[in-house]
Amino acid sequence: MAAELLIWGAGAIGGTVGAYWRRAGHDVLFVDRDADHVAAINRDGLKITGPIAEFSVKAAALQPKDVTGSFETAFLCVKALDTASAIAALAPFVAANGCVVSLQNGLNENVIAAKIGAKRTIGAFINFGADYLSPGVVHYAGRGAVVIGELDGKKTPRIEALHRLMREFDDRAILTTNIWGYLWGKLAYGAILFGTALTNDSIADCLAAPKYRPLFVALAREVEEVGVSSGVKLESFDGFDPAAFLPGASDAAAHASLDDQVTHNRKSAKTHTGIWRDLAVRKRRTEVDAQLGPIVETGKAQGIPTPITARLVELIHDIEDGRRPLAWETLDELAKVLPR
Repeated sequence: MAAELLIWGAGAIGGTVGAYWRRAGHDVLFVDRDADHVAAINRDGLKITGPIAEFSVKAAALQPKDVTGSFETAFLCVKALDTASAIAALAPFVAANGCVVSLQNGLNENVIAAKIGAKRTIGAFINFGADYLSPGVVHYAGRGAVVIGELDGKKTPRIEALHRLMREFDDRAILTTNIWGYLWGKLAYGAILFGTALTNDSIADCLAAPKYRPLFVALAREVEEVGVSSGVKLESFDGFDPAAFLPGASDAAAHASLDDQVTHNRKSAKTHTGIWRDLAVRKRRTEVDAQLGPIVETGKAQGIPTPITARLVELIHDIEDGRRPLAWETLDELAKVLPR
């Protein structure tokens, strides 16, 4: 018999939510391509550590090649750059009346829907802090917004049931009729986070630095202009107020939103982004093409220039390829794009 919940990608995000659901009594199957991680979960269970909670759960785990059966509810929790290959591998195991929930960064719902259909795709927005530490161990560092919604904005029995499930992980989880507004809001905030990842300093320290405030404000405004031109009403979350970065908004409002983000991030034990961790610790490619690439492409299609975002993508690639260091000097390179 197939498990009640399938978690495809048992790292920072999938490992955290799946462990909470397993502790709550749900039948959870974890799937991950890391053989050591899978072996550790099967042998010792999955351990959640950090300031939010400390616990371990016994659960089953498989590598993708070993999965069989049919699942009504699957959560895709892989990096955005792996979405296309992951949904291709996952699709055969999703029941005809089942659905896939994207617990990822970016607009991956479009990629998933192209493979299995929009009616079987659920949108979700997550902003909590977590990191994969070692096989069988995930660090849950800080609470953040958790939002779920149907792609067409309807309130259905299915989405209400999924909302109840999400509340078993975080009792503040939101059911929205505007999931695209949250996803585009996260793209603007995510672009800022990619900017902070050009340095070795913390998210809060970067956002608090007066020298770079104009850069972060301009970057968010650039992304939001593309989102608004796409017909999206952006939603706020965790101190990030998209309205503060819209065309015509005051610099004072933008700086106040950045101040709120500094406060939010100072409360989290996760001081640096997963982007920085990919670059500095895990030494692997980031999600930059999958997250920021669509912004540049959509901007071109709409005739909206995105020079800051495009340059940011280039600089992240420079770090990935060893051409530039993680340093304030690299952030200075991005700032050169701003008008003098």
